[in-house]
Amino acid sequence: MTPFTRRPKRQGKVAWLRPLRNKQNAQLDHADEEAVRPRKRGIYLLPNAFTTAALFGGFFAIVQAMNGRFEIAAIAIFCAMVLDGVDGRIARLTNTQTSFGEQYDSLSDMVSFGVAPALVIYEWTLKGLGKWGWVAAFAYCSGAALRLARFNINTGVVDKRFFQGLPSPAAAALIAGFVWLAIDNRFDPGSLPWAAFALTLYAGISMVTNAPFYSGKALDVRYRVPFGVMVLFLLGFLLISSDPPASLFGLFVCYAVSGYVLWIWRWWRGDRAVPSPNE
Repeated sequence: MTPFTRRPKRQGKVAWLRPLRNKQNAQLDHADEEAVRPRKRGIYLLPNAFTTAALFGGFFAIVQAMNGRFEIAAIAIFCAMVLDGVDGRIARLTNTQTSFGEQYDSLSDMVSFGVAPALVIYEWTLKGLGKWGWVAAFAYCSGAALRLARFNINTGVVDKRFFQGLPSPAAAALIAGFVWLAIDNRFDPGSLPWAAFALTLYAGISMVTNAPFYSGKALDVRYRVPFGVMVLFLLGFLLISSDPPASLFGLFVCYAVSGYVLWIWRWWRGDRAVPSPNE
């Protein structure tokens, strides 16, 4: 009889697994190539388009102030503020946040909320004070630059529910609202230089303080909110539409004071430390 020779089971198993192992090795090699291959650099169009529009609003305000159209310049600053708030929301909702977008947004804010308000208030009434006028305008402009630089390096350090110092858009709205309100009520700019001087210094100094101002980042539009919040939004919209200059200026005056009220309350309570994000 001819002996029956069996093929070893291990050899058959290895032969059966060989194509699978080759496929896995090919996938690993392809993954390594993808990791080594440099990615193409690019930017997201949608959020950066809103940032560019906000930058244009600040530039347009400067041009209008140079032409003596201060009311249009003030409105342009408010438009830039709205666009600046929209670009960040869009970037978070669409998950298109990039380092480029953050830096571009800071540069846009410096023009729209640092340089533009300082030049508008100076051309409108501060230049009548001589050197004191441009000192106040420069104090505001430098305060905005320091505020933005500190915000960039403190991201993730302080409590996200509060800004450390008055945010630059709110400071710009304080200046633009004052100009818009005075023009709307036909006040003589020559009678308001010292009031503008005090307000400009207040806004500039408030931006570099440690006073906590509510950021509004805790309010997420993707989730449900209480019915009372919707009612407050409707009432605020009606109030602003009835008299935009007075209501906007009054709103931002209250906001510019709220940080110091909260700061004093925390100091009185004994909580002097800046809260951390995990608090």
